[in-house]
Amino acid sequence: MTETVSGSTARRGKGRKGLKIGRVFTTPGVHPYDAITWERRDVVMTNWRDGSINFEQRGVEFPDFWSVNAANIVTSKYFRGAVGTPQRERSLRQLVDRVVNVYTETGRANGYFATDEDAEIFDHELKHALVHQVFSFNSPVWFNVGTKSPQQVSACFILSVDDTMESILEWYKEEGTIFKGGSGAGLNLSRIRSSKELLSSGGTASGPVSFMRGADASAGTIKSGGATRRAAKMVVLDVDHPDVAEFIETKAREENKIRALRDAGFDMDLGGKDITSVQYQNANNSVRVSEEFMRAVESGGDFGLRARLNGEVIETVKAKDLFRLMAKAAWDCADPGIQYDDTINDWHTTPETGRITASNPCSEYMSLDNSSCNLASINLLKFLRPDNTFDVERFTRLTELIITAMDISITFADFPTEKIGETTRAYRQLGIGYANLGALLMATGHAYDSEGGRGLAAAITSLMTGVAYRRSAELAGVVGPYEGYARNADAHKRVMRKHAAANDEIRPLDAMDKSVHVAATRQWAECLKTGEKNGYRNAQASLLAPTGTIGLMMDCDTTGIEPDLALKKFKKLVGGGSMEIVNLTVPRALRQLGYQEERVEAIVEYIAEHGHVVNAPGLRPEHYDVFDCAMGERAISPMGHVRMMAAVQPFLSGAISKTVNMPEQATVEDIEKVYFEGWKLGLKALAIYRDNCKVGQPLSVAKTRAEEKAEPSAAVAPAEVRPVRRRLPKQRPATVTRFSVAGAEGYMTASSYPDDGLGEVFLKLGKQGSTLAGVMDAFSMAISISLQYGVPLETWVDKFTNMRFEPAGVTDDPDIRMATSVMDYIFRRLALDHLPFEHRAELGILTAQERAMQANGEDPASLHAEEEVARETLAQTAEITRPAARQSEPAPAAPPAPTGASGVNGTAVDVMESHQGRTAEDAPLCMTCGTKMRPAGSCYVCEGCGSTSGCS
Repeated sequence: MTETVSGSTARRGKGRKGLKIGRVFTTPGVHPYDAITWERRDVVMTNWRDGSINFEQRGVEFPDFWSVNAANIVTSKYFRGAVGTPQRERSLRQLVDRVVNVYTETGRANGYFATDEDAEIFDHELKHALVHQVFSFNSPVWFNVGTKSPQQVSACFILSVDDTMESILEWYKEEGTIFKGGSGAGLNLSRIRSSKELLSSGGTASGPVSFMRGADASAGTIKSGGATRRAAKMVVLDVDHPDVAEFIETKAREENKIRALRDAGFDMDLGGKDITSVQYQNANNSVRVSEEFMRAVESGGDFGLRARLNGEVIETVKAKDLFRLMAKAAWDCADPGIQYDDTINDWHTTPETGRITASNPCSEYMSLDNSSCNLASINLLKFLRPDNTFDVERFTRLTELIITAMDISITFADFPTEKIGETTRAYRQLGIGYANLGALLMATGHAYDSEGGRGLAAAITSLMTGVAYRRSAELAGVVGPYEGYARNADAHKRVMRKHAAANDEIRPLDAMDKSVHVAATRQWAECLKTGEKNGYRNAQASLLAPTGTIGLMMDCDTTGIEPDLALKKFKKLVGGGSMEIVNLTVPRALRQLGYQEERVEAIVEYIAEHGHVVNAPGLRPEHYDVFDCAMGERAISPMGHVRMMAAVQPFLSGAISKTVNMPEQATVEDIEKVYFEGWKLGLKALAIYRDNCKVGQPLSVAKTRAEEKAEPSAAVAPAEVRPVRRRLPKQRPATVTRFSVAGAEGYMTASSYPDDGLGEVFLKLGKQGSTLAGVMDAFSMAISISLQYGVPLETWVDKFTNMRFEPAGVTDDPDIRMATSVMDYIFRRLALDHLPFEHRAELGILTAQERAMQANGEDPASLHAEEEVARETLAQTAEITRPAARQSEPAPAAPPAPTGASGVNGTAVDVMESHQGRTAEDAPLCMTCGTKMRPAGSCYVCEGCGSTSGCS
């Protein structure tokens, strides 16, 4: 597919050659659209608040193999034109034509192709790959290319700020412009003088943390002003900045504030009216550490914090103490992350132009200040043949095609600021990556946390980047190297040799990764040879993005470099609704491991019931780890994620968008070890997330221990009392409640005894005769009988509140604004209706009026002063000792400082190696549709509408 022939155009330099494009996916004389079966569909998306329709477009056209979810997301997010007008796009063909036609014509006009026939083949190959979900450009391409809007193709931006008020105000303006367009930006604030330094006027400088406050407020305002996704930003500070300790603790202090305000009765939930008072919540924070600092941590030495203007040491600290402060803050609230400055700049291709000081919000794009990067990601599972071999040839050809297209896009692209446009056109940074690695590894019988899994991932990543840079060198021979290449040629070629040397260190373990590695070795040899002759067209070529929305567009099971989230997933149905199914990669993996079809069916059936593989019939324990996921019974350990990142990092121009998830019981020392090992293993950046670290303390008005009722003496054996059922009379008072949870409507009838006390609950949810309706009827009868036998309502409330499953989200009940499930709502409502205040207060369940009184410093108990203190809410036949007031479980204590260098040294350390369960409780609800989002790299993606919290 890659040849060059002599040619000439007005835009092509003397003696230059255009690209000769060969067919790989398409057939001569057959347009790629004509080889597809197309079908018409109706896309109807409902409002998460009241179930009303918030998007509807009927009769849209998609290939028959596209999932409902992928078609819905593309229709609602990427189709242009007003809905209901003739200008509205209504077919995937129109969308792909709109984008690809611009690429093809730009490439033709600028001398990329040898002949018009090559341009046509390029056009057909690109369209085939896109409609078959083989790869995707990042979202801004689909939003903007081929429209009347600015042709912005980049999702990732890096800004800069200097130590002047004019520069700081310009920073605010530039960020606002980028956020308005739905993209994200990062920058390093280390040039700004610290609060410990003087101004020329003699006063004290404000310091970067102070200026962060204004930028955070701006990001929050623009986010709430109607952008399709949350503003994404990264703030970086160098570890030798005198204000680094304040920077490290900034978000941890705010998290403590959130807990205190929530406990005081303020509305601190997502979208709550009081959450806007909390600062610094719209950015990811990272500390840029140096080799000098990390070695001081390792040895337990001192480290100097330096003035910004003259570089003099103005304060000396213990490196180990500062490192521990970072880990403690991350333990508290997941910030700050860490970026390894010397590693980043050691792999920098253009150091003569300037250092790399910052990254984009998700930390995968790292390059010069005031630059941008357009991304594209390959669907790896598309290259797994039926015989479970990897199609190296097609993967190579597709990578060539994508790099050519991405470079063409810089030629016609618009940029949010003039400085970004100048830098990007001069250095032409690209970001090719991939998705579905986790699914590929499982399907081929590789455990994610294994030498085999890491070896295959490394070989594929090396092949991708080797081909990308080889094609970049070929493009340099056709349309010239990037403008800044001449002054950086030696450095660029040095980094190419480093990549090639890292490839030589790969040790294949089986036939699959051996074939990929052989091809990668050949590509790097050709890359070095061609680059020596032509130079390179692009300063950067590859990275691993979170692939949130575009991963859904490609129907990927896993995003970016991530493993499978869980063994079961929800699948949307054409007629509406969804069903939970076992991931399709599971049976494929079982067959690859040698299991017969009847055994495969039995194991899949077991997973469908239990959600994991432990004790699955006939599954050998040595194969359990193949099915380890990011969540569930057998969750991949934190160091398993770190090791995978380290395996592929040497083969990426940029870095990796990924968060290392840690269990709630992880300690500060565990986080130190992860951060330390990230440095030792050669990562460029690392972020962690400890489960539930951002969950505020539950609202509680609990009694003190001294007030708790003393337990009966153990010396007195209580007489056995058998419960007796007390039936309700035929006529009894009842209340009927109509409710809606995330658009799911239902009815609840609660009947009481005439002398007070709940005795019966009936629930109506789902259509009559449906499975759901039958289950709810049976559940209602079980609850009712238990109440009549004297089981306290508090017991049921305690068991079922906070239960999490879909549907979950906003309700239509002013007293219960958010519910984590229908069960959570029902039992909160029953508690409000049938439990006295003091018992509800112990359970943390208050009405809106009671919460408002607490927020104003009033005692909500005054509302209930005239209620009978001894009022019983349940029918019972024997004395029931009510449970003591629930106490919030204390958070795991931070361990004392270890005697060594924060417990880390130069040897490999395995952290939390036991398989810890992970939950997604901390994932936010989508700001657009209210669906619970799922992790995608260091960001989140909504499977309902495709919105992301990041920049893919």
